[in-house]
Amino acid sequence: MAKKGKNYIEAAKAVDADKLYTPEEAVELVKKVSFAKFDETVEVAYRLNLDPKQADQQLRGAVVLPNGTGKTQRVIVFAQGEQAKQAEAAGADLVGADDLVEKISDGWLDFDVAVATPPMMAKVGRLGRVLGPKGLMPNPKTGTVTMDVTKAVNDIKAGQVAYRVDKAGIIHAPIGKVSFDTAKLVENFKMLNDTLTRIRPASVKGVYIKSLTLTSTFGPGVAVDEGKF
Repeated sequence: MAKKGKNYIEAAKAVDADKLYTPEEAVELVKKVSFAKFDETVEVAYRLNLDPKQADQQLRGAVVLPNGTGKTQRVIVFAQGEQAKQAEAAGADLVGADDLVEKISDGWLDFDVAVATPPMMAKVGRLGRVLGPKGLMPNPKTGTVTMDVTKAVNDIKAGQVAYRVDKAGIIHAPIGKVSFDTAKLVENFKMLNDTLTRIRPASVKGVYIKSLTLTSTFGPGVAVDEGKF
């Protein structure tokens, strides 16, 4: 187990490990105990009562946070013709077709999100071994395989967050920066929570959210009472 630093240990003293905090209390506490010299990202971790081996429980999607994430996403778009023009007009950082596929094949990966039109997926699919492991492969479930490239680029630039349940049934997602006002972080938090609650698989019985933790990049985790939204 990694040894905790002095700053972390000191910050953790302010957190009651036996208490479930309201979302507002948790956000304020995470902001208070943040100690890094940079603007840390505020993240949530949902431990869900899911079996990712079941097709209907492999939760994956995206949500646009009302107050953004505090990070500017670099977006590339695989498109041709009119869709390419639309992507450029929407503010995509790079738009291309065969040339973009070749550029990535040669090792270029200086972007955060890739969008593709359906006709381009036959070519983009060849990049699966490169993009897949890094979570950069366009996917219809996250709205990154679409003919409406304008909406896709606008949503991503506005603060869209992609989420995906891992093998342990946990979803990690950022909801902003510690520099955000508490109200804005809570609003983002609520949007994500509402989304994950809405897409609860019908096959899940009993408790859906086993635990919910809020933390900053280097700070201690704060347990949240999901029922207090």
